[in-house]
Amino acid sequence: MQLSDVRKLAESTSDPAFATDRSGLIVAWNQAAETLFGIPEKQAVSKFCGRIVQGSDECGRVCSANCAVRQSIEARRAVGNLDLKVPTRHGKRWCNVSVLISRDGGRGPAYSIHILRPMDVAMRLELLVRQFVASRLRLPARHARALIGSDRMAARSANLSRRERSVLRLLAQGVSTAKIAAQLHISPATVNNHIQHTLRKLDVHSRLQAIRRAERAGLL
Repeated sequence: MQLSDVRKLAESTSDPAFATDRSGLIVAWNQAAETLFGIPEKQAVSKFCGRIVQGSDECGRVCSANCAVRQSIEARRAVGNLDLKVPTRHGKRWCNVSVLISRDGGRGPAYSIHILRPMDVAMRLELLVRQFVASRLRLPARHARALIGSDRMAARSANLSRRERSVLRLLAQGVSTAKIAAQLHISPATVNNHIQHTLRKLDVHSRLQAIRRAERAGLL
């Protein structure tokens, strides 16, 4: 799909929509996006999307140079719906974000088209239901999140390998690096490499943050 087609597609919906190239620069920004964010097209186009959208979820900032959407573009994988809180002209609001990835015959530049649908009331209700379920059933918070809504967190699109998931699962159980290495029959250095790759893919800076984000996204 050519850039002109991507822009036409973004302009064809009445929902707030914008498109980015594979480097994360905004290449299309429709009128509804201007209304939602309070940012004119001229100020948004050619800017890094993370600086404009500034999306976050329950675990913190999502929009960054290494966001899950860009990872999916590079891996040529589909992206599911995401729930993000974004700053709008009327304050921060939860939006459900659908992401379409287009390519020119699979060989040209990749573009991602983001379509946003504000859902503040629905998201607040979901959070209340989670709290109720966790309280009444005496479930750990991570289990309540796994039951309700975790499939719409951006981290679910992170391209973690099977071995990276295994290492992360053991970390979440409190297993030390040395014991993980012995259990998986690999060296401690290899374990640390897997951990560093996982931190990068989940866009976090510590093991604890990685465990927290993975648990909330239902990856563990």
